[in-house]
Amino acid sequence: RDAATRLGSHLLSTVALRVREDPFAKVKALIEELITRLMQEATNEAEHKGWCDKELATNAHTRRSRSQEIEELRAESEGLEAEIAHAKKEILKLNGTVAAIEAEVAQATDLRDAERAENGATVAEAQQAQAAVADA
Repeated sequence: RDAATRLGSHLLSTVALRVREDPFAKVKALIEELITRLMQEATNEAEHKGWCDKELATNAHTRRSRSQEIEELRAESEGLEAEIAHAKKEILKLNGTVAAIEAEVAQATDLRDAERAENGATVAEAQQAQAAVADA
């Protein structure tokens, strides 16, 4: 620029200004912008990866706990099914016992009815005999 002033060259002054303006300024700005954007994307990806890892861990824990609950419920269900089968056998056994008792009660009732009839006949005979003795 000093040379352009000394020589009075307008063309030389324009060239000096353009060189001084740094022709790579736009390229540098674009590169810096690209670097900033890439760093932001890397940060966003790291945050997203952290979120994904956390969700995967949470899901794995939930899956394990639910699987354990399922196994516990299956074991409880099998235990209850065994109790039901045992109770059914016990009911069948007790139904047989009740049927036997009912048969014995019916037999005893029939025997008592027969004895009552026999006793009634004996009492009637005794009353007739007593009446005959009283008449005599």
